[in-house]
Amino acid sequence: MPQLSLHSPIGPLTLTEEDDKIISLDWGWGRDQTETPMLCAARDWLDTWFDDPKAAGDFPFPLEPIFGTDYQKRVWNALCAIPVGTVKTYKELAQDVGGSARSVGQAVGRNPIPILIPCHRIVSQTGLGGYSGDGGIDDKRWLLNLEGAPIPSGS
Repeated sequence: MPQLSLHSPIGPLTLTEEDDKIISLDWGWGRDQTETPMLCAARDWLDTWFDDPKAAGDFPFPLEPIFGTDYQKRVWNALCAIPVGTVKTYKELAQDVGGSARSVGQAVGRNPIPILIPCHRIVSQTGLGGYSGDGGIDDKRWLLNLEGAPIPSGS
């Protein structure tokens, strides 16, 4: 599977492609680097997004998470519908997709394509909640600040 890494304000990131779809985004620099048209365009979009998320627009390429249950994929699809600069709580997302705040939290934590499937836009009712990025909550706070999203009190 072709991979391409990029430098970002929150550290190195690696995109992985399969069958002309982005299947994962991981923290860290990938061992193998392959410049496919899809990966180069996705890298360029991310560079633009890190400069100005609102100007970048929606991610224009197909996403196909490398794994996930039907429920997790339903949660991830719902995450993609949350606009830049907006947050929802785990409970609100659970009301949208079914399940509980806890099951939504578990699905969000297993998101294989963070940032592009914007799991950073989900917060708890009393704070930021968790984040699976390399920098944890600091990355989540940074991403929300970049988007101009409200940071919950107590965070």
